[in-house]
Amino acid sequence: MLDANRVRVLVEVAHAGSVSAAAERMSFSAPAVSQQLTKLERELGCALLERGRGGVRLTAAGRELLAYGERVMGDLRDAEAAVRAAAGEAPRRLALGAFASAGKTLVPSALAAFRRAHPDVRLALSDVEPPDGYGLVTSGDLDLLITHRYPGVPLPAAAGLHRERILVDPLLLVVPEGHPAGEPGTPRLEDLAGEEWICGAPGISNRVALESAAQEAGVRITVAHETRDYEVMLALIRAGVGVGLIPRTILGSAPKEGWAARPLSGGAGGAGRRALAREIYVVHRRRPWRPVPEMVEMLKGAARRARERGAERFG
Repeated sequence: MLDANRVRVLVEVAHAGSVSAAAERMSFSAPAVSQQLTKLERELGCALLERGRGGVRLTAAGRELLAYGERVMGDLRDAEAAVRAAAGEAPRRLALGAFASAGKTLVPSALAAFRRAHPDVRLALSDVEPPDGYGLVTSGDLDLLITHRYPGVPLPAAAGLHRERILVDPLLLVVPEGHPAGEPGTPRLEDLAGEEWICGAPGISNRVALESAAQEAGVRITVAHETRDYEVMLALIRAGVGVGLIPRTILGSAPKEGWAARPLSGGAGGAGRRALAREIYVVHRRRPWRPVPEMVEMLKGAARRARERGAERFG
């Protein structure tokens, strides 16, 4: 039978991205972690990691064991929580992972409400950009993940987990103040093909969404400035250097001068096409311990308020 502690070492290294980072997280020395991995590979008779200057990468066998290892670690943490609950011990910690813009718009009010209701539970928040984070929930390192999907981007597999959509967040066309597309009406993506666009680098979710919409509309676009930070994007738009698609919840707390926002007609630029919106989800284990569902409800409340603010401001 495999040694569970050595499997845990593999899981920690995979999540941390390097032996040294995993060693720091586990309060071990890097040589001790490497030794445990070597013993695990010897037991299995195959390589689990490929080591390089940029860190480590799992082999096919390593990825297979990681999937099992995450579930084992999660089950052990569930068992510990269940035993502590049976002994009358209240939960002591709630760990969340959230992408950056959710951390600014949805999470603060939910965390504040949770702290008022559960002052004895220690909250921990980590930055986790999609599509990452699912394995951290499976292994129990995170109790709750707040993640998203943009148009054209598939949802990761969520085997053994519960995933629930809490918000549909429209992507609005944002242009500099005075731009013709900012006038009353609904601009079409086809009419903006000559613009200089601002969005993330290739492969980033908002870039995939923009390129998918352009392909659906049958137009070619030019991305002149690359950033995944919506605050930077809006600053560039206000300076007049380009246009972009920004989620409505982000705009709800943005400065009100220097820009205008409009939905694209028909969503992706024409009648009958799907609406452009990112979907925000919460992900947790199928049988979460008691405070997790309460936090989910608080996040739903924050999402509902954000949706109402956006509808009131932008219609």
